[in-house]
Amino acid sequence: MRKLKNSELNRKSIDEFKTAEKTPFIIVLDNVRSLNNIGSVFRTSDALLVEAIYLCGITATPPHRDLHKTALGAEDSVAWKYFEKTEDAVADLKAKGFDVYAIEQAENSISLPDFQIDSDKKYAFVFGNEVKGVQQAIVDASESCIEIPQFGTKHSFNISVSCGIVLWDLFSKLRF
Repeated sequence: MRKLKNSELNRKSIDEFKTAEKTPFIIVLDNVRSLNNIGSVFRTSDALLVEAIYLCGITATPPHRDLHKTALGAEDSVAWKYFEKTEDAVADLKAKGFDVYAIEQAENSISLPDFQIDSDKKYAFVFGNEVKGVQQAIVDASESCIEIPQFGTKHSFNISVSCGIVLWDLFSKLRF
């Protein structure tokens, strides 16, 4: 067994990415402060052909050198839009027919393994601030919350890890 060279991976160009059929997911970052986390979400979104990322509140926007360190150019391929208020992003998504789910630990949340994707729907997933999580007003405006099961002593994942876990799980349910 040998590792493949980058030239053997058959990756899309940015132009090919922009015209490719997208996974009908929009990622909403609700006041995410870490540029490394934001860049990582861009990179994961690129890998799974996510439709767009909505950057809200204090969440930094491209171009930014520190965001680019982890995005590695994915900020050029993945569509993004900035909203000063996350509430406005959620309202925009709902007006466009998206079902909005907060990724949060909450009463009556849906465990990620139990969440079922309907291939006829469009989805938006809100990921929150590294310390405070998703704002309560956004939880209230969401269809429901999806929770990643955890079994150790810590009660949260890093936001970029959460995004990777959730996106891969849901992408797998939709595509495989």
